[in-house]
Amino acid sequence: MKLLNSKTYFNLAKSYAGECQAHVKYKFIEYGARKEGYTALAEVIDKIVYNEFNHARMFYTYIQKASDKTIENIEICGGYPFKEKWNLIENLRLASEDEKRESDEIYAEFEKTAREEGFEDIANLYKMIRQVENCHSLMLQDLYNQMSTGTLYKKDKPVKWKCGGCGYEETSREAFKVCPICEAKQGVVLLKLNDGCC
Repeated sequence: MKLLNSKTYFNLAKSYAGECQAHVKYKFIEYGARKEGYTALAEVIDKIVYNEFNHARMFYTYIQKASDKTIENIEICGGYPFKEKWNLIENLRLASEDEKRESDEIYAEFEKTAREEGFEDIANLYKMIRQVENCHSLMLQDLYNQMSTGTLYKKDKPVKWKCGGCGYEETSREAFKVCPICEAKQGVVLLKLNDGCC
């Protein structure tokens, strides 16, 4: 079967559109974090933004390989969530849910279809991207939990906090409110995230 005549071809187009949408959604969340003074959090989200860009790039690459001719248009029908509002903490929770659904439901189905149609390389791409999306979900859930419980800058045990501005480090249960070297506010302090992922 040729990719151009397959269900996988349309799934790639849906995936490309979804990753572009996610890329912009995370730019909004990053913007919200910066606006609220959480520079370090914004930098974490920016890494997810770049991941989503590269996922879109890979899906686009496979679409382009399907034909030697210019692809004028691919008609696709897909639903994309518009749940997020301008609330940073809630957006982290909703984004975590979206990443989990994308990994466990949407891309799992697309991976299965690609294997059934004989496109092992594309099925493996979906499998690998599913792993990354699952990491995104865990990271976003961890950030949501820390922010909603007030533990983003407070821990049960002493941990190392690092100023994202000048690099000053301090080990304590709570992050410094103002950096003693560069006077940066707490929002630039680098975060301690869920270990073992991303």
